[in-house]
Amino acid sequence: MNYRRFLHGAKFWFWVVLFVAYSAGAVGLLMIDTYEDRYRHLSKVELTSVKAQEDVRRAGASQVAAVYRAQSGVPFSSLPAGSTFQVVWPDGSSETMVIVDPTSPNGVRPLANSQIPATAADAR
Repeated sequence: MNYRRFLHGAKFWFWVVLFVAYSAGAVGLLMIDTYEDRYRHLSKVELTSVKAQEDVRRAGASQVAAVYRAQSGVPFSSLPAGSTFQVVWPDGSSETMVIVDPTSPNGVRPLANSQIPATAADAR
């Protein structure tokens, strides 16, 4: 009887630990590197950096998010409204973006004070 109780407790704690580990991993920030082949030659991404105007960065990030959704296994549920992701622009600079409207061509907005210039990113 004592053995069964130990086995039941071990099973319970195994699933608790597995759930907590999965939840912690799922909360992580998605990083999209635009230097990859599938993003590198997009028209709105090619010459974009954190020094570009906000409208240009929003259009580039929206284009990157659309390609990410199209190539994911679940395109209609990946990157829903309210989710955040980090974009690494071709020059090495990066910033965090928030999805506002997944159906809009400019449905992404940059998170305030999240821009990291290329020189600061290279120093890390």
